[in-house]
Amino acid sequence: MADAPATSPRRSLLTWSLGGMLVVLLMAAGAYALSGVGARDNTAGVLRPDDPQVVTLGARIYTQHCAACHGARGEGQPNWREHGPDGRLPAPPHDESGHTWHHPDAQLFAITKYGLAKLIQQPDYQTHMPVYDGVLSDSEINAVLSWIKAQWPKEIQARHDQVNAQYQKSPGR
Repeated sequence: MADAPATSPRRSLLTWSLGGMLVVLLMAAGAYALSGVGARDNTAGVLRPDDPQVVTLGARIYTQHCAACHGARGEGQPNWREHGPDGRLPAPPHDESGHTWHHPDAQLFAITKYGLAKLIQQPDYQTHMPVYDGVLSDSEINAVLSWIKAQWPKEIQARHDQVNAQYQKSPGR
């Protein structure tokens, strides 16, 4: 019976080195994936107004980032439908008296994260609303929007759920 060819020490070292590098790369990729860094946040547009933890977080973030313009209870600024001296609209209410609940989650999320100008594809549109991309995570934006929805009466929440259902059925979605 013939003996298997002997491997050279150099070839054996190369094999072990490549194997070791592969193990290190796989471990690094696993750690990267588990850390959530680089992972897309798939919570965009999934509001959870019945989740107390999400709503509590949303209230805190809303107070810090939104209440100065939209009011502590989402009441908005006076004359929010009329352009001010600077040509911009004041901050609208987010309570049931405003139009927020007329928009599906995905649009509310997009306006908050990317700005209205991008959503309506009019780059020159001027607004006081800041863009929160890079300021708040997707989960934080959803928490704020969840807090806002949690403030609406149950019948308005139900109507907003219908808006979302219609949006989901719309062609091109």
